[in-house]
Amino acid sequence: MSSTDFIVSAEAGPTERTGARDPALYINRELSWLEFNLRVCELAEDGSFPLLERVKFAAIYGSNLDEFFMVRVAGLHDQIDAGVERPSVDGSTPAQTLEHVRERVLEDGLRLQRCVSERLLPALAEHDIVVKQVRELGEADREALVAHFRRVIFPALTPLAVGPGQPFPYISNLSLSLAAMVSDPDSGHTTFARVKVPIEILPRFIAVGGGDTFALLEDVIANNLDALFPGMVIDEYDFFRVTRDADLAVSDEADDLLQAVEDELRRRRFGEVVRVEVGARMSTRLLHELTAAMHLQPRDVYAVDGIIDLTGLMQLTKLGGYPELRDPPWTPVVPSRFRSDEDARTDVMSAMRTGDVLVHHPYDSFSASVERFVDQAVNDPQVLAIKQTVYRTSDDSPLVPALIRAAERGKQAVCLVELQARFDEQTNIQWAKELEEAGVHVVYGHPALKTHAKCVLVVRREGDGVRNYVHVGTGNYHSTTARLYTDFGLFTTNEAIGADVAELFNFLTGFARQSSYRKVLVAPSHLRNAILHEIEQTVAAHSPSSPARILIKINALVDPTCIDALYAASRAGVRVDLNVRGICCLRPGVPGLSETIRVVSVVGRFLEHSRVYAFERDGAHTVYISSADLMPRNLEHRVELAVPIEDPMLRGEVLETVELCLKDNHNAWQLDGDGLWTRIRPPDPAATINAQAELMRLHLLRAGESGDSAAGHSGARRP
Repeated sequence: MSSTDFIVSAEAGPTERTGARDPALYINRELSWLEFNLRVCELAEDGSFPLLERVKFAAIYGSNLDEFFMVRVAGLHDQIDAGVERPSVDGSTPAQTLEHVRERVLEDGLRLQRCVSERLLPALAEHDIVVKQVRELGEADREALVAHFRRVIFPALTPLAVGPGQPFPYISNLSLSLAAMVSDPDSGHTTFARVKVPIEILPRFIAVGGGDTFALLEDVIANNLDALFPGMVIDEYDFFRVTRDADLAVSDEADDLLQAVEDELRRRRFGEVVRVEVGARMSTRLLHELTAAMHLQPRDVYAVDGIIDLTGLMQLTKLGGYPELRDPPWTPVVPSRFRSDEDARTDVMSAMRTGDVLVHHPYDSFSASVERFVDQAVNDPQVLAIKQTVYRTSDDSPLVPALIRAAERGKQAVCLVELQARFDEQTNIQWAKELEEAGVHVVYGHPALKTHAKCVLVVRREGDGVRNYVHVGTGNYHSTTARLYTDFGLFTTNEAIGADVAELFNFLTGFARQSSYRKVLVAPSHLRNAILHEIEQTVAAHSPSSPARILIKINALVDPTCIDALYAASRAGVRVDLNVRGICCLRPGVPGLSETIRVVSVVGRFLEHSRVYAFERDGAHTVYISSADLMPRNLEHRVELAVPIEDPMLRGEVLETVELCLKDNHNAWQLDGDGLWTRIRPPDPAATINAQAELMRLHLLRAGESGDSAAGHSGARRP
């Protein structure tokens, strides 16, 4: 279908009030996500990137797809099983969407496997990182592998046969297995057997001989099957991998949320099988054994012509040495406002009292800003209270232990722990228990509302009163992802914002419904309506003599109401520039509907994660940074927070970042009205604009380094 099929009159735009939404005006959510993952695949194919970074992108593609099946495809299965036939906003039923997803996954998966086998592995071999099949090795290496198998691998294996009194074994989520048909040479009896490949406890790539030559763990096991089934004949074997529904379903009526989440985590292990990856040449007999035993339909089986589970490639990216095959190392800079020649541990709160401070991770140091802020508050005798939200955090996070120290020192320490943060539930449960045992006030929120807002509130005694010190961010308080994800954070002592955040914490920890806030925007109560109001105000202010503009940077654009509002803005002639990393259900550039809308996605070295909402009208800008994307789940089912950037210089830095992402022609793709993303290329190499590299250079310059040393430090290229 061509974008010309979507031409509508200026009066015929979709509106929520009339309910007149034409499905042709929206892109399918799941297929748009697959387009995002295909962009990751394209980076693995891109020979201009360092080789081990390309291998990393191949592994990330596989990891992304695993989560997609565990959550999104599992949800489609649930709808189909429940008999849901109501189409989504794009007009596709769950069954139709699942069919399209399967087609795309098979097509894109074949493309990535070819990239790995025909490009990446041969290129690695040229640099003496060699992956071989066991049969390709010399006799001495094969004998060494047999010895290694007997000494290290064999003790970790448990062959499980199926037969009378031996039911088909439980197959855990994301486990790689070997399926075999084994026969008794005396009786002729044949049985099916499964051997789990212990990738959780043993390296996926087994070192062979000297240097960096490897054999796959599953291949080593397959070549030693006779040791697992002595006296039997191995008729045939192949590999398979199971993916299960891993989404939690906690009742809104749960009295004890902690117990309810723990119960769901136990049940998650036995979720419905939503995908089985099998070797492309698996025999009909073996495949029948698997599908019959697990009650699978043909739609659930995905043949893989290559290495099953490419996430294992991440092991190769962690090999020692090979600096020429990696991105130049990046060390985040200490924000200039937080630096001191005399003392590296600058007084963060003192800097905040002189004005707002903006940080942009990973360009700015997380440890020298956010972690330093909380650590200083813990050690300050004038600090009365520290309150923090935790959605995702690392196992070794210093922030949560800091709250424990604060409680031990007699301060009021409050932590809102989101127990339902997907795939981080177990970590958060453990932190919650440790916090409670130390005397920290731990709150879990409401079962029906995930708390996704990112904020820290420090209450400090000053004079005859108190002052609120606030940090509001777009990303999690997670020291590891702060080095990999791009996120903004605002440090402020603004009285109105401080009061708003204090009231938000009271809402989260108490029993109240906040009706309004002074400056911040909060979901689910206000955020969507506030954004819609800003769009409407921008449309009203637009004129040929004073053109208005909407500038948004987010991870996903799904919400139909917001999409409709952006369509209305475009029909009114407002320029709309959207930087959407992942899912985008809006169709840009459609005549009569979205001619003035441009959508760009940047996928590069760092994961673009910050959310910015900016509105230009009457020569002025209104800018918010936020934890929320424009998705129904964020706007209706989560506690989200957006904070205005009011300092003109800081506002300029945020806008500069978004503009750079829109100008990127190195890591960027542009969306068209047909839902297709096209890689943006520079007119010539000298005109290359790499937004992330340029931001590294700019932050180094702000930290006082010269332009030449900045470019050398980060690998940045000047635009």
